[in-house]
Amino acid sequence: MAASPFNNTERAFALKSDSELERAYFLFKMISKEPLVRIGTAMTKFALNANLPVEGLIRATVFDHFCGGTSEDDCLPTVDRLYEAGVSSVLDFSVEGKEEEEQFELCMNKILEITAFAKDKEAMPIVVFKPTGVGRFALWQKVTEGKELSISESSEWDRVVERIDIICNACAVSDIEVLIDGEESWMQGAADDLVAAMMAKYNKERVVVYNTLQCYRWDRLDYLKKLHVEAKARKFKIGMKIVRGAYMEKENSRAKEKGYPTPICASKQATDDNFNTVMRYMFEHLEDISIFLGTHNEDSCMLATQIMDEMNIPKTDNQVWFGQLYGMSDHISFNLAADGYNVAKYVPFGPVKDVMPYLIRRAEENTSVAGQTNRELELLKAEKKRRKL
Repeated sequence: MAASPFNNTERAFALKSDSELERAYFLFKMISKEPLVRIGTAMTKFALNANLPVEGLIRATVFDHFCGGTSEDDCLPTVDRLYEAGVSSVLDFSVEGKEEEEQFELCMNKILEITAFAKDKEAMPIVVFKPTGVGRFALWQKVTEGKELSISESSEWDRVVERIDIICNACAVSDIEVLIDGEESWMQGAADDLVAAMMAKYNKERVVVYNTLQCYRWDRLDYLKKLHVEAKARKFKIGMKIVRGAYMEKENSRAKEKGYPTPICASKQATDDNFNTVMRYMFEHLEDISIFLGTHNEDSCMLATQIMDEMNIPKTDNQVWFGQLYGMSDHISFNLAADGYNVAKYVPFGPVKDVMPYLIRRAEENTSVAGQTNRELELLKAEKKRRKL
């Protein structure tokens, strides 16, 4: 491990004051204990639902560590600080689980606001949204399953398509790239088809629109290869964010309940191998595919830099981006940026109460990936020790 380029804690935590370093250590220590996460989650939900005055406490601890602020303007100091260290920002309006048309319109307008806000800011070259931010989950699922839509559902679907087209068009006009997140497999088929249609429309000269491949799904390399054939035939470029994935337990339990083979790889190792194979395929076809590597895995990041080296791909090539979440894996983000690679942090923002489901999911995910939390703690401890010396 001594040879890892990610062990430089001075670079990794240069933006953190001593008190912020202590807060990060405290938070990851709490997250490492599953019972505490369960109790804390339940208490937080109760306190917010009962309108108890806890927002200040949440804001000063978990919110400020994992989020950029409550609004775009509120995020600006964070965006500026990151950019001074060579790290770009992807503002992520992290309000989840809405189901009404009015909310979908609001979400679309918020993405358009972020795009306009980012237009003249070098530090913000990319925006992001989830398909279910602009349309009902059940509708995405029905379209994926190929079921016939009622007249009202057909016009509802037309509005979903229109919203996504409006966002992609605004990004194309503003010279901003847009990442469209991946979700559950039983709604993802419709999203894949619609995003491919947007790529065919907007990715003619350069890549504007990116889909997401969740590599814990064993079928994703085949999907990518088929899309690649289609892209070459229709003369458009592919933008693809690759991640390991975030819905594994849901996917496995639904497959078991409904009696179909799980779409998830058989093991963590199989997922890692799949991610790296997909990544290598994309690097080998960089003339057609732009890559956003959304990963907190050090080995995959190291492999990516080795492939770039082998293939003489410049570190600053805009077709290759590394991305991590704000508040996590700073040792990857800031060390890669210091070495000259394109790096972006996903910076969640929104009203404290509305962003809590996202933050709770983050805490639960970290708890389930013990190695991740332990690594964060080990690095924070090393930096505390270095500063004392």
